[in-house]
Amino acid sequence: MLAVVGLLGAGLGGALAGESALRLQSPAFGDGGAIPTRFACDGADVSPPLRWSGTPAGTRSLALIVDDPDAPGRVWVHWVVFNLPATVGGLAGEVSGALPGAAREGRNSWGDAAYGGPCPPSGSHRYRFTLYALDTALDLEAPDKAALLAAMRGHVLDRVRLVGRYAK
Repeated sequence: MLAVVGLLGAGLGGALAGESALRLQSPAFGDGGAIPTRFACDGADVSPPLRWSGTPAGTRSLALIVDDPDAPGRVWVHWVVFNLPATVGGLAGEVSGALPGAAREGRNSWGDAAYGGPCPPSGSHRYRFTLYALDTALDLEAPDKAALLAAMRGHVLDRVRLVGRYAK
């Protein structure tokens, strides 16, 4: 399944809804579909495979943020990845800690520079996989989501979101 959503907000720029050429999908789950247990904290807790296409001209790197807006009290960040090579068309599953090229991981809400799978305390939660095409590479040292978003401001060429759901 393909997710095609241009996002606005946080002053990051990028495409408006319906104008995005960037596409994001996972062979493991469809947009709005259930994330398999293998990719969650009560499974193998490994990152799911992701594929993307339609990277705009001028893209020098990509960034990925995976978060849970349904977490109690605040948005919970599960994965922060930046400096993905513009020439890469996706990530195989189970790649946390072994990313391609100069790609690096930032800190999630557990304080780890790694993937942390869906782990809702109760009920069903949404997990947003947001991919950003950037006109630059970023010189950062294990940023959290807020620091990455601040560094990306003014450099986002396009972005797209894939949403999965998970319940224990």
